[in-house]
Amino acid sequence: MSLRFAFAGFRHGHIFSLLGRVHQDPACEVVAACEPDAATRAELATSGKVEITHESLADLLADTPCDVVAIGDYYGARGDLAIQALEAGKHVVVDKPLCTSLDELNRIESLAKAKGLAVGCQLDMRAGPTRQTLHRIVQSGEIGEVLTVSFSGQHPLMYGSRADWYFQPGCHGGTINDIGIHAMDLIPWVTGREITEVTAARAWNGKTPQAPHFDDCGQMMLRLDNGGGVLGDVSYLAPDACGYSQRQYWRFTIHGTKGVAEIRGGDPNVMVANHTDKEPREIPGEASPNARDYFADFRACAEGRPEEADLTTALVLRAARLALTVQHAAEQGLTQVAL
Repeated sequence: MSLRFAFAGFRHGHIFSLLGRVHQDPACEVVAACEPDAATRAELATSGKVEITHESLADLLADTPCDVVAIGDYYGARGDLAIQALEAGKHVVVDKPLCTSLDELNRIESLAKAKGLAVGCQLDMRAGPTRQTLHRIVQSGEIGEVLTVSFSGQHPLMYGSRADWYFQPGCHGGTINDIGIHAMDLIPWVTGREITEVTAARAWNGKTPQAPHFDDCGQMMLRLDNGGGVLGDVSYLAPDACGYSQRQYWRFTIHGTKGVAEIRGGDPNVMVANHTDKEPREIPGEASPNARDYFADFRACAEGRPEEADLTTALVLRAARLALTVQHAAEQGLTQVAL
């Protein structure tokens, strides 16, 4: 029997990659789609990307049998849509971020646990060849015990072409939550260490005076469970035209007791050096033979096979909680927040 997907919201482009995955999977089918925004509905009708069957999720759930609700609306709407779907007994998979408040996340977690439902998220950074190679290198002990992680997730802002809702109050929910959720998933997976404290965090408006409430810069200092530290920058400061190909677009440097390993945007290799290396080594990134991705993991969880998944509901919720807690600390000026 096919897993029946209903889609809710198309105001961020990431959702179309998930739509494509569902269409490509013979064990899945799209049974309905809703979009409350009239302008977006008109655009979708013109483009032919998806057939909109309803204007609201409430109407969709009332008359369309489905197993999964896939959510791609603007960030501030996602938590409520996920809660509606879970309350109706549906599994949920969401473009990142999952939601924009800890209260929403608490409700999502409570419903998923009480009803035995899966929650997935488009956290796709584990799937890259260099990231999987970095994971194997660190887990093998080649650089010793992890002591520090430095990362940059610099993105281009592209003000004027990026969706207007990004810059409308209440719609975006914070740069750290938006971008940093990827790092909050990747760091524990690569290092095998838990993030236990938000030592300090900051978010501020640096280059977008047109939207003074929009914090386009975000930085953080975190603590690992072995006393190690994390420094991260997830600002929207990358150059617009080449931002996704520059080295600072997802660059991770991990120092351990025996050496260092690094991956960086656009580089197909992992740089590794230990105390006996006279020069750093460049190790080609190679996908793991049995590598999975967020969609395969979500399907396993939704179909009652969570033991097959690497990215489980619990780990999706963990990444969301970490990102939201760091965002909250940045907004409130909090330090040494235990996780």
